[in-house]
Amino acid sequence: MAFPWRNRKSGLKTKLDRRVLDNEITVPTHFRCPISLELMKDPVTASTGITYDRQSIETWLEMGNATCPVTNQELRNADGLLPNHAIRKMIQDWCVANRRYGIERIPTPKIPVTRTQVVDILSEVAAAGQRGDHARCRQMAAKVRNLARESERNRRCFASNGANRVLAATFRAVAGGSSECSAAEVSEEILGALATLSPLDEEAASHIGSPESLGCLVSILTHGNLAARLSAALVVMQLLASSGAKVDAVAGTKGLVEALAKLVKEPIFPQATKASLVAIFYMVSHNERTAAQVVDLGLVPVLVEALAEPEKSMSEKALAVLDGLLSCEGGREKARQHALTVPVLVKKMFRVSDMATELVVSALWKLCRNEGEEGEGKRRCLQEALGVGAFQKLLLLLQVGCSGAAKEKATDLIKLLDGHREAYECVDTMDFKGLKKPL
Repeated sequence: MAFPWRNRKSGLKTKLDRRVLDNEITVPTHFRCPISLELMKDPVTASTGITYDRQSIETWLEMGNATCPVTNQELRNADGLLPNHAIRKMIQDWCVANRRYGIERIPTPKIPVTRTQVVDILSEVAAAGQRGDHARCRQMAAKVRNLARESERNRRCFASNGANRVLAATFRAVAGGSSECSAAEVSEEILGALATLSPLDEEAASHIGSPESLGCLVSILTHGNLAARLSAALVVMQLLASSGAKVDAVAGTKGLVEALAKLVKEPIFPQATKASLVAIFYMVSHNERTAAQVVDLGLVPVLVEALAEPEKSMSEKALAVLDGLLSCEGGREKARQHALTVPVLVKKMFRVSDMATELVVSALWKLCRNEGEEGEGKRRCLQEALGVGAFQKLLLLLQVGCSGAAKEKATDLIKLLDGHREAYECVDTMDFKGLKKPL
């Protein structure tokens, strides 16, 4: 039987691999996983009595297989795998004995959490929250977070047993109860666990989207420590991503938009900035009034300057929010007042991703189109766009292909720019180095 991961190749061989290939050392057969044929790092024994490396056999089971690869007998799920401490200790001793060959001792693996343990922990969280035992609730929420961070398997185990629903309901109960310092601390701990166990399901979103929960989120975003503010931003992003019906409630919560905007203007972690940008994008895309509010908070120049950074993921998110803000007149006015807006937008074409290029086209179209009474600002944007090579880039975009909406806007822009081509045009050929040529 062939296994698809046996032939995986790595750019860099480990010291052990090199020694084996050079026939300087032989790994004992019973130390190798029957699936991967590699030295086992976390040996576990299946119900059939065969020992495998945990990652390999769990991957085998996750692929939908229900039989033992060696004996072909029926296997239970991953909870039926038992750690083989004897083999693991022998492997560790063998590694130590052969360290002169550059072999490192395998670490003692942590035992993954079982479904029974998860259910017990979540029951403790819910019970502690209901009786107002903040100390116990905080302790158990921290345990959920730490176990979920240990491995992807642990995270999936918590998620599949309704951890998000339990944590979200407990967060709501704590948020709507006491305003003591201990309540704030347990709320922050629950948010840390929720941020680890994304995404939110419908029931969890209904709890987090409640007025009391949203009010608590604002408080943590504004006054919490750095880790708590990061968790709060991630949870708000998850809420908006999981439930479009909650956008108005979130945007209408006093202080929430301001708190997210502050995380963009005064970054604490890149992950918090990205989460805040995604959350703001959902809100400004849904409601022009919220877009105007974000503009008034001074986010347009911050976004323009953020586009000067090379990080692609940040550029995409900043472009998406900026494009949303340009849907309102105030956003266009602020963008036109910034000397870098048009040059940095044109510079981003073909340099980040296809999505980013289409966002640039949309943003330029909003700045340059012939509508309303913004004539002078539009003419200046057209001249600036021509001066930095937008005309040629738009023509090239039509040749290499793009979505229907982007194609329509690019065509409109080309027509507008063609009427102002008496201005000097220039093109930086380096701007096209990331371009994907059509087949």
